[in-house]
Amino acid sequence: MEKEILLDTYVLQQDMRVRLPKQILNNLNVVKGETMFNIFINTETSEIILRIAESRKGGNKNA
Repeated sequence: MEKEILLDTYVLQQDMRVRLPKQILNNLNVVKGETMFNIFINTETSEIILRIAESRKGGNKNA
């Protein structure tokens, strides 16, 4: 079983944004404005999963 830690609770903004807690910067190797995430959904458990995307050569954000 995966270890889950609740960091905070945020509302979904009108423009579909969700703020990430500042603890993400302290606990993961991410950089604001640079790190990309893959977004997954599990409809059976109503979960949205963010995973740090592997680097892509050439920096193509649309691939």
